[in-house]
Amino acid sequence: MSPYQRLLHNNIIWISLLAWFIAQVLKVIFSLIVNKKLDIRRFIGAGGMPSSHSALVVSLATSIGRIEGYDSSLFALAATFSLIVMYDAAGVRRAAGKQAAVLNEIVQQIQDHKGVSEEKLKELLGHTPIEVIAGALLGFVISRLFFGL
Repeated sequence: MSPYQRLLHNNIIWISLLAWFIAQVLKVIFSLIVNKKLDIRRFIGAGGMPSSHSALVVSLATSIGRIEGYDSSLFALAATFSLIVMYDAAGVRRAAGKQAAVLNEIVQQIQDHKGVSEEKLKELLGHTPIEVIAGALLGFVISRLFFGL
């Protein structure tokens, strides 16, 4: 079997991508419920409920643990990688989003009083801790359903 064929048959990648995909679809659905309008951009956007980053990396780590063993070096690497991604999603990127909100307010004040045209920054960059946990649980469940409980 060629390397490309092996890649196409790698269930760990496909299950991880499935967890990401489901999380992104759920973002669109939750946005529709909360905002009462369909915003398809939520499918490709960062931030929101649940965290697709968390879903992907936890599904990856869970799948590796299931196949390679939870005591393997590969699982330790994947679990550590997952923690870093989730910390970044809830910490650094969340803080950047809050800073973007403050800067957008400053830009709005400038526009209101001086008519200056400035581009607003994207505020929804990170996740709340509950969004990260929800994404992590989703990734865990998707992986466990595929590989068996």
